Amino acid sequence: MFDETSRYAGLPSRTRTGADGRTVTYVARRLVPPPETYQAAGGATVTDSDRLDLIAHRAMGTPAGFWQIADANRAVHPSDLTATPGRRLVLPMPRATGRGGGA
Repeated sequence: MFDETSRYAGLPSRTRTGADGRTVTYVARRLVPPPETYQAAGGATVTDSDRLDLIAHRAMGTPAGFWQIADANRAVHPSDLTATPGRRLVLPMPRATGRGGGA
């Protein structure tokens, strides 16, 4: 259902039937691992023209790694990480996707 690099890859689907009889299928909740569980690969200082997908591409080789950077920096809203030039970000070692965590 999701690309293998997605933060939702490997999560199970759930189904719910509403009072009106309509069935809705959705992806189970993704539990974000604590940032301490990520192994740091380095860091990056945000510039005024940075975007998280560009930082992920430079650091991890894929823009899809943006969510791992967000998780490693406790960002609920990934865009917050690049809102302030000069902010120092933790760049995690890439994790395999799948169940149970933010990886």
